[in-house]
Amino acid sequence: MEASDDTDEPPLPLELTRFQVSEEFGFLLPDPLTELPAPYRPWMDIAHQLPQLLMSHQLRSRVHQMPQLSTQHLRGREELHLAHLVLSFITMGYVWQEGEEGPVQVLPRNLAVPYWEVSQALGLPPILSHADFVLANWRRKDPNGNLDTIITLPGGESLRGFILVTLLVEKAAVPGIKAIIQALGAILQCDRESLHRALEELAGAIEAMSEALRRMHDYVDPEVFYSVIRIFLSGWKDNPAMPHGLVYEGVSPEPLAFSGGSAAQSTVLHAFDELLGICHREDSAAFLHRMRDYMPPAHRAFVEEIHGAVSLRQHVLSSGDSRLCAAFNRCVSALADFRSYHITIVTKYIATAAAKARARQAELGSRAGPSAGKPPSALEGKGTGGSHIFSFLKSIRDTTREGMISA
Repeated sequence: MEASDDTDEPPLPLELTRFQVSEEFGFLLPDPLTELPAPYRPWMDIAHQLPQLLMSHQLRSRVHQMPQLSTQHLRGREELHLAHLVLSFITMGYVWQEGEEGPVQVLPRNLAVPYWEVSQALGLPPILSHADFVLANWRRKDPNGNLDTIITLPGGESLRGFILVTLLVEKAAVPGIKAIIQALGAILQCDRESLHRALEELAGAIEAMSEALRRMHDYVDPEVFYSVIRIFLSGWKDNPAMPHGLVYEGVSPEPLAFSGGSAAQSTVLHAFDELLGICHREDSAAFLHRMRDYMPPAHRAFVEEIHGAVSLRQHVLSSGDSRLCAAFNRCVSALADFRSYHITIVTKYIATAAAKARARQAELGSRAGPSAGKPPSALEGKGTGGSHIFSFLKSIRDTTREGMISA
């Protein structure tokens, strides 16, 4: 949404609505649609049956029978986002129906062409990303505020828990997103009191994000996440299971490579890093920068606008104000703690779960012989986005800590 032109006053330094950011929901899509118009019933029918179709190995044959639909009847951002969500989930299921040992090399035209067109309209890549999986994949289950997902995949309650806990982390960040605006405005107005309040608000929001993340243990089974869910979040860039990428039939004769879903695609942490002046090491920074291509363009523009704004860190340093320094350091410390806790989660849900899956496989293999099903292993040491997961996460946590202002 562009800023309106019916006023002579310049917009505030960072007006949230200019960047499709909601005062109430932050980067989450406010009240996403749950149904597409009638012409798109064939997509919705498949999307609502994905777990059953995948468990019975029938999704690919259903997709082959699907009509190729024109995208011209889709109107507005909400319909486009739901179409992208639906086509993303169908695509991930189609590619990975037979696991990492049986991915397809070609996405059929009747899926690839509309998926490409919707992706181009939204400025998103044609693969499942954080913008689909979490930001646009929620609905109110009942008037009490209980939430549910719109589209799902195999993984049952653990998949639902994984999406909704991640959504709660995004929701917890909202006061921090608003604090960015307040902090930059306070610097321009030389208002130390308002700046201090904004920094305290930001620190509180980051701490609330860590609290929300802790709920992952209550709702997500590590074995289900590692053995069932994770494959469907995997992309076809930097993935040994699909080294040549994927041909989108009717779009490009050459294979295209896109990264899978990753927490690094969440705009929240990029925005906080830019505000706090956190400088990551070259290889980590390059990966993070590439992940911005998986954000809605307006959200990416928000991060770039913060990058180009006045330096909060320099302002706090030059102020010589010990209260401001302490509040700034509380923000940096909270962000480093969040990243440390994320490493704890990844250790439990990937490293430890992988070791248990290997041990279980060895035990089964000795009894069942070579035909026993294997747990996924292609991305054992990598994130679904393709990063070398532990070295990357520890690097960004350590460089965050280095952003503290020393007394």
